[in-house]
Amino acid sequence: MAIQLSQRLINVKEYQKMAEVGILADDDRIELLEGKLIELSPVGRKHAAMVKRLTALLYDILAGELIISVQGPIRLGEYSEPEPDLALLEPSSNYYEDHLPEAKNVLLIIEVADSSLEKDRAVKLPIYAGAGIPEYWVVSLEARSVEVYRSPRGDGYDFQETFYAESGSKLNLPRSGRALSVDSLFV
Repeated sequence: MAIQLSQRLINVKEYQKMAEVGILADDDRIELLEGKLIELSPVGRKHAAMVKRLTALLYDILAGELIISVQGPIRLGEYSEPEPDLALLEPSSNYYEDHLPEAKNVLLIIEVADSSLEKDRAVKLPIYAGAGIPEYWVVSLEARSVEVYRSPRGDGYDFQETFYAESGSKLNLPRSGRALSVDSLFV
């Protein structure tokens, strides 16, 4: 018979305090998901290159219309503070200096998946959907594809479609009327 141990969840305020007092160091690769400290997957060279490529492409297309957050924290309720690879945020004159962006400020979250594909689908997707993030993309390096999730409901999304490289597909960017070519991601 297995013994059920009770767990104590860490909230966002406690998590931030742990970083503030030095319990968590700047080089600790963790994020807070549903009250638990979760190690971030290692960032390989292909992952890092894709994040840089996406950042450059989005910057060129959006030209300052939205804030492009790169691996920055986002507060999603009392128990989650993920650090997605990229997020498109509503404009803020102080760039969220006075508070972390929250779900209501997020237009799109993008995760680049190399070794983290299942985590991005099974763990992060329900968190983002549950917080009401309107659109979520998973860029799969192995499949050379972008999974697009829209219209959050509960812990999932009503719309899901996968776009592959060399397909000529374009992904519409929120609020801009512009699109990003899937082919441009996989050069």
